[in-house]
Amino acid sequence: MKEKNVEVIKTSMKVGAVLGGLVFLIFGIVPGFHFGGAGTVMLLSKLTGGPLEFTLFIRTVVVLGILLGILCLGTLSIVLGSVFGTLAGVLVNALSLLRVHEEKEEMVRH
Repeated sequence: MKEKNVEVIKTSMKVGAVLGGLVFLIFGIVPGFHFGGAGTVMLLSKLTGGPLEFTLFIRTVVVLGILLGILCLGTLSIVLGSVFGTLAGVLVNALSLLRVHEEKEEMVRH
């Protein structure tokens, strides 16, 4: 691949990652908070075998679960954004190469 083509794909990957991060900041923090906390409480209630008494240890584990949920959803958003950005860059690159090829064929005909 030409250096220019690689740069287009890399730039689109970076733009996609930034857009994925922005989407996470707008739409993802609250679901990450919710799913991380709810998942941790369900897991702890299964491990303890009944209702939870919210001791300092349980509260600490729930906070860590919430942070883990937010981090996992943020990572997922950024990775998916960069994948979609890379796909968009490859598509744009392929379309531009197709256009250049058609222009060369047109020049050969004339």
